[in-house]
Amino acid sequence: MGAEHDQPLELESLPSEPVVLFRRWYEDAERAGIHLPDAMALATAGADGRPSIRHVLLREIEDPGFVFYTNHGSRKGTELDENPRAAFSIYWRELDRQISVTGDVSRVPAEESDAYFATRPREARIGAWASRQSAELASRDELMERFADFDARYPGDQVPRPAFWGGYRIEPITVEFWQGRRHRLHDRFLYERADAGWSTRRLSP
Repeated sequence: MGAEHDQPLELESLPSEPVVLFRRWYEDAERAGIHLPDAMALATAGADGRPSIRHVLLREIEDPGFVFYTNHGSRKGTELDENPRAAFSIYWRELDRQISVTGDVSRVPAEESDAYFATRPREARIGAWASRQSAELASRDELMERFADFDARYPGDQVPRPAFWGGYRIEPITVEFWQGRRHRLHDRFLYERADAGWSTRRLSP
């Protein structure tokens, strides 16, 4: 069971921009020593409207959006090409807090993907080349053979980013903050993007 919050959240005390509160809560999660505080459940849907979901790592918290990286040919990449909208949720059990976001999605510029890719461990960069993410795989041996092939192709530390791998930015339309309280009388606040900034309102738990 997560933490119980004795101090309620009040609408008047919330920042006008949801990214400010998001960063504040994320920093709380980091200070609490939570394992993978950046793990988020990402939901996408293709042209057929059928949803799929998986966990990915949130790599940037910024205005105008939240950034993650993946293989463009993966199921989520294909679905985002067909339907550039997504939702994600992060739950920090130890803090009894959850943030849920919906928004429009676009690819980040190539230079941003290049810069992030260069920060990854070499083995992870080789792995990005080796994995045809979401494609059928005959055996693990096949995957390891591909890894060995690309490991030999790029023997040094200069491993270029594959063109089929890069970042996506979710520009939020709604951001909901949930904080657990006693007796299940939780605090919930919804930010919605408006023409001039954000509107904010309290929701029933």
